[in-house]
Amino acid sequence: MHEESRLIVVVDYGLGNLGSFANMFKRLGVPAQVTRDRVQIEAADKLVLPGVGSFEHGIEQLRSLDLFDLIDHQVRVKQTPILGVCLGAQLMTRGSREGAMPGFGWIEADTVAFDLAKAGANVKVPHMGWSDIEVCKDSPLFHNMHPEPRFYFVHSYHFECDDSEDVLTTSVYGYPFTSAFERGNVMGVQFHPEKSHRFGMKLLGNFASS
Repeated sequence: MHEESRLIVVVDYGLGNLGSFANMFKRLGVPAQVTRDRVQIEAADKLVLPGVGSFEHGIEQLRSLDLFDLIDHQVRVKQTPILGVCLGAQLMTRGSREGAMPGFGWIEADTVAFDLAKAGANVKVPHMGWSDIEVCKDSPLFHNMHPEPRFYFVHSYHFECDDSEDVLTTSVYGYPFTSAFERGNVMGVQFHPEKSHRFGMKLLGNFASS
């Protein structure tokens, strides 16, 4: 099914549903490794940056493992395609209102908390559960995607992109928000494809084969 797929490395920096990614790629028949080994990261044809938790802790983990600059080089200089998931995608922005540490800054966007005044009194944070997405532009990630795709979310922060051209999908939780972005080789999704059954499997398969 994915004969043209090359090696994907899921970056293990101590955060994220690593086993779920490994299982998904295995079911897809896609060669993938979960690792923090620098040599393997450098050799990867594509990268997945997962993550759950706080923005600053994610940056601290990457820096403490001496992976931040390596990944930045792979993405900026070598133009390695990368998929960020949840916190991993947030780390691709300039930074988070949650703290002062800068992110990778690959995408002109900030990570912001849900505006509860705007969302309404009945909206509880974190946003947790299944939500619809609206695809805003053509992308290999959504090639031949199932109709009316739904994905699983767990988050208290979301992206705020400067350029609407970078917005890949939107979702609604109290108000519309950007739930995925794409610019060149950089792709980020706020939802969890590794927890989203057939929809997530299709998206990860598309990433692998694109």
